[in-house]
Amino acid sequence: MENSRESVSWVIGGPQGSGVDSASHIFLKSITMVGLHVFGKREYYSNIKGEHSYFSVRVSNRPIRSHVDEIDILVTFDAETVVRHSPYLANKGVLIFDPEIKGKKIEDIHTLDFSSKKRISKILHDNNKSFDFTGILENLKERNVFLIELPYFELIKDFSEKINDHSLSKLARITNVMSLAASLAILDFDTKKMENGIRSIFSNKPKIAEINVDAANYSYNYIKSKYANIPERFPKKLVYEKTDNSDNNIIVAQGSQTSPLGKIVAGCRFQTYYPITPATDDSEYLESNQIINQTDNGNGSVVVIQTEDEISAIAMAIGASLTGVRSCTTTSGPGFSLMAEALGWAGINEVPLIVSLYQRAGPSTGLPTRQEQGDLLFAINAGHGEFPRIVYASGDIEESFYDTIKVFNYAEKYQLPVIHMIDKFIANSIMTCKMFDYKNIKIERGKFINKNSNFNLNDGNSIEHFKRFNLEEGPISKRVSLGTENGIFWNTGDEHDEQGHITEDPEVRKKMVEKRMSKLQLILEQIPHQDQITIEFEDKLKKDIEHKIIVLSWGSTKGVILDTLERISPEFKNIEFIFIQVKLLCPFPSKILEDTIKKLTGDKSGNSFKQDSNSKTTIISIEMNYLAQLDILLKQNTTINTDHNILKYNGRPISLSELYESFLSIINNNLGKRVILENGV
Repeated sequence: MENSRESVSWVIGGPQGSGVDSASHIFLKSITMVGLHVFGKREYYSNIKGEHSYFSVRVSNRPIRSHVDEIDILVTFDAETVVRHSPYLANKGVLIFDPEIKGKKIEDIHTLDFSSKKRISKILHDNNKSFDFTGILENLKERNVFLIELPYFELIKDFSEKINDHSLSKLARITNVMSLAASLAILDFDTKKMENGIRSIFSNKPKIAEINVDAANYSYNYIKSKYANIPERFPKKLVYEKTDNSDNNIIVAQGSQTSPLGKIVAGCRFQTYYPITPATDDSEYLESNQIINQTDNGNGSVVVIQTEDEISAIAMAIGASLTGVRSCTTTSGPGFSLMAEALGWAGINEVPLIVSLYQRAGPSTGLPTRQEQGDLLFAINAGHGEFPRIVYASGDIEESFYDTIKVFNYAEKYQLPVIHMIDKFIANSIMTCKMFDYKNIKIERGKFINKNSNFNLNDGNSIEHFKRFNLEEGPISKRVSLGTENGIFWNTGDEHDEQGHITEDPEVRKKMVEKRMSKLQLILEQIPHQDQITIEFEDKLKKDIEHKIIVLSWGSTKGVILDTLERISPEFKNIEFIFIQVKLLCPFPSKILEDTIKKLTGDKSGNSFKQDSNSKTTIISIEMNYLAQLDILLKQNTTINTDHNILKYNGRPISLSELYESFLSIINNNLGKRVILENGV
């Protein structure tokens, strides 16, 4: 079992639409009620119903930010889940399954992919077991996996007689809560907390909630009576000991909700979208919370519009921004491709605009519901010609809330498009984190003139000629909303003069290009260093350091990197591990990054990075794409040379298990420049 004194890995799986999600949320809710930390992630196919779906949850009495490959408790609704996931069951783990699977043939599972069949076939062949479920169960027993049979149909039938409700087709929906209760029984979990978790999930359906509560207790008692001899594999310390998140400062946050919450706090009042996975959840959550604050004058709502396509989505968001409203559009890779031309229109017209880019695996439709970080270079270079933009990446659920507020400030302060990069992993993850502190948030609107501003609109010019693109004000000109009295100006996709009129004058063209592009240097000078890059896990207390390992990354790999460093650092007293997260990716923070690494490595030279005489330095970049796109940016913008690129591009997020093994191999000099990770179901 994976470090059982600190965490338990729980996985539930079944056909899409079978209740995997609702069971997972009840489990998460119940667990956090006793003051434990959780991290959960959802994996699913790009169809509506039928294909395999699973949810993995890691539980700990300390903060956690990633998943592991090893499974301590595997809850299954069908035969396919057993085949796919049982190879990952830990020694002395627990499998909960329906005994009906014993009569099924593995080759008859038409939704089972080739790699899963190949994996289980090799395991059974190597252990001299038959290629069937009898062979799988025998092999699991030899691995000390505890097998718990949960005959769903029989239990539902008995339960229906107990409550005098014989509509079995309706009651079949409670299989998810019965399996959930079985796993909580294994943990010797407090049933009152379980009941509270169920009622919380079904808070809008009290009758259904009570049926599920009764069914859960029925299943819980069934397991306790029939499997009273289950060895104590999961220490009570983990399940019952109150921890620091038992107070009111810890919340359970879901990635698809935290950025929308940040938008509400930031004052976003207009968002557009065309449905696309995984970005749609952002808009749907914002849509369900459109009325923020009912006031006498009707203020305090967000307009969320589903458009006919992504071209319309970005065009409408640009139009809203021109009226002075903080606006945003959300999309994923294919949709962002369609937005490229309008992105350039916003660039040449210096329009504040947010694009929430939820990455997924490409190209084209690619893997619509799977994870990748392949859009970095595209986001930096999207659109023809040259125009400034900010590309900013969040590393986790908590960051996505605060970063969303920051990027709205950046968009208006520097009057340009900001591409806020999130991804499928963040969107479909859930974790415990500190309650968001929104009371001290500062809203910066830059040189935006409204009726309360003290700016002089005309600056001595005639009313008709408000200089929206004034060249004498430096990179940032004063901005007014459309319809402002005495603030007449023009917008066009062509090059323009100070008032916005079309021009092809070479001198004006040169000055306008320089005006816009000089914003990039201003951004690097004004955005605080800690918002451009963050340095974490620097252990200044370690002595006698013989080896420094500097890890560079961006985006959602942050959590698994930190968890891996927390695990591996105590094992190597002579190695100092340091994690640098690059958040501002365009313009690239070259000088800050170079100066930081020189300081960390003790390099006093001005041109390249050299190890000091006392310790060896290894620089590792970690990201989820084939090209090592961050490494490309490092080569383009700095003299930093990485020693290893740890990459993953199979559509599944990086696990703590495989990253830990990769670090061990690098330390032992067993890996080359490119390290390709492959784990995942």
